[in-house]
Amino acid sequence: MSEIAINQRSWLKWILIGAGWTLFALFFSSEIVVTRAYLGRPLGFGQAFTAWLICALLWFAATPLILWLARRFPLERHRWFRSALVHLAAASVLSFLLLGLYVYIMSLIGLEPGPRTFLQAFRGQLVGSFHSEFLTYWMVIGLCQGVDYYRKYRERELRASQLETRLAQAQLDALKMQLHPHFLFNTLNSISVLMTEDVKAARRMLIRLSELLRASLENAGAHEVSLKEELEFLRNYLEIEQMRFQDRLTVRIEVEPSALDACVPNLILQPLVENAIRHGIAPRAQPGVVEIRAERENGMVQLQVRDNGAGLGSASPETLMKGIGLSNTQARLKQLYGAAHRFEMHDAAGGGLEVTIAIPFRNHTASADTLVD
Repeated sequence: MSEIAINQRSWLKWILIGAGWTLFALFFSSEIVVTRAYLGRPLGFGQAFTAWLICALLWFAATPLILWLARRFPLERHRWFRSALVHLAAASVLSFLLLGLYVYIMSLIGLEPGPRTFLQAFRGQLVGSFHSEFLTYWMVIGLCQGVDYYRKYRERELRASQLETRLAQAQLDALKMQLHPHFLFNTLNSISVLMTEDVKAARRMLIRLSELLRASLENAGAHEVSLKEELEFLRNYLEIEQMRFQDRLTVRIEVEPSALDACVPNLILQPLVENAIRHGIAPRAQPGVVEIRAERENGMVQLQVRDNGAGLGSASPETLMKGIGLSNTQARLKQLYGAAHRFEMHDAAGGGLEVTIAIPFRNHTASADTLVD
C-alpha cells in the first residue's frame, strides 16, 4: 500500500473518531436538556452542548493514548488479568485528570455555576461524574477490542481464501501435469508403431508432435483459453492421428461462430477426442467417424465429442472414467466451475459414444481485458 493511501486511511480514521465523539456530545446534551425541561429547570441547548462538547474534545485528545493502551495491553485469554489491572489503573487516573481539565476549562469560559473555588467544583464533578467517566474509558476499550477482533477475523478469512485459491491452483497445475505426459506417451507409442510400417510418415508425425508441444507450451500457464485456440491445438493433434489411421479416420468439426471466443479449459477437447479414437476407431477394421460440435445455449457453451464405434457396450461410464484422460477432465471441470458445469457420457442415438460438456459462457477477450486492467 502506498504512503498516500496510508495517510488517507489515517485521516479518515481520525475524522470518524472525531465524528463519534461529536455524536457523543449531541446525545448527552440532548438528554440533559430534556431532563431539565421535565424537572422544570430548563437549560439552553447551546449551553448544554458546549459543556458536553468540551467533555467530548477532552476524550478525543485522550483517544490516541487509549488506543495505544488497548494495543499494548489487549484483553486476551492468556494475559487478561494483567491487562485488566493496567486498564483499571488507566481508567481511574485518566478519569481523574480529564475531570480536572474539564472543571478548569469550564471556569475559564465562565460556564461553571456559582462562586465556587476550583477544588469545590472539582470535588462536585468527582462525586457526580467519576463513575460515568470511568465507564466511558471502558466503552472506548470495548470498541477498540471489537474493531481489533473484526480486523483479525477479516485477515483470517482473507488468508483462508488465499490458501483455498492457491490450493485450487496447485491442484489444477497437478492435473495438467498429469495430462501432458499422458498425451505425450500415447502419441510416442503411436509413432513407435508407425516406425515399423512407414518411416516417412513417422518422421512427419514427429514434426507435427514438436509443433504440437510448442503450441501447448505457449499456453502452459493458462487454465483457460479461447475455444478458437483450443480447436487449433486439436487440429494439430488430429493431423497426427490422421497420419496414423489414414482413411480409417474421418473427422467432422461443427462450431457456431458465436462460440469461438468462449473461455474453455486448456486441453479440454484433446483427451475426449483421444478417448473416442482409442475406443471407437482403433478397435475397428472399418472406417470410423469422430464428430466435434460446439454451440452456445442458454448462457452455456456446449462441447460434444461423438464417435460411431461400439459405444459403451457392457462397460459403464464409471469404468471409462477410470482412465487418466477422462478422470482428469472431470476433475479439472470440477475445480474450475464447481457445480456450474455438466459432464455426461452415454451411447449415441445412431451408435457409438457421445460425451457432452456444458460450462458457463464467458467471453475470452473480455476476460483477458479484465485481467490486464
